[in-house]
Amino acid sequence: MSSSISSRRPGILSVALTLFLNGVLPLLLYVWLRKGHSEFVALLIASALPLVESALYYARFRKLDAFGLLMLAGMVLSMLLALMGGETKLLLLRGSAVTAVIGAAFLCSLCFPRPLMVPLARRFTSTHKHEDFDALWSIPYARRVYKIMTAVWGVILIGEAAVRTLLAWELSTTWFLAVSDIVFYSFIAAAALWTLYYRRIAAKKLALIRLGGSLS
Repeated sequence: MSSSISSRRPGILSVALTLFLNGVLPLLLYVWLRKGHSEFVALLIASALPLVESALYYARFRKLDAFGLLMLAGMVLSMLLALMGGETKLLLLRGSAVTAVIGAAFLCSLCFPRPLMVPLARRFTSTHKHEDFDALWSIPYARRVYKIMTAVWGVILIGEAAVRTLLAWELSTTWFLAVSDIVFYSFIAAAALWTLYYRRIAAKKLALIRLGGSLS
């Protein structure tokens, strides 16, 4: 089935490349720069990578890159919090604040005609299928699918932020640093696995709709 919900290989390659350019590479650059620069300078330079990738995407497609903008917003928020400084506990909560803001952005986007998951899904869809993606959006069930995925990701991200915030106040700094990444990646993995499972179910129902079947 040729749709953004069921397309896999182009989507996987696009996701992998985007995650590397917007997530892995900036993180590696930040870690390397922290050896000889302040945290603010390291974040400032690392945040330029998502901005460059977003600019290239805009130059090619004349559209803003939602994923790159999210990553950039996270970096900018981290810079602002780094400038604020504060107690150790507050510094430990910086990652949770970024996650909570992104989760809130997902939920707030439900108030708009197209929730945040729509431009993200389109970003990871091969270019020659963009017209098919637009046709897919005309189907009420497809719109509901994207709204549900947007809501679930928003709730999971805010839930992750809440759990890490609680741990930051209850655990020592050493223990928090030991379990913080485990908590974060566990929540993200759970969201990703749920998305794959839900997409598979949604793709089957969508195929029936496109073939003229009925959906209870």
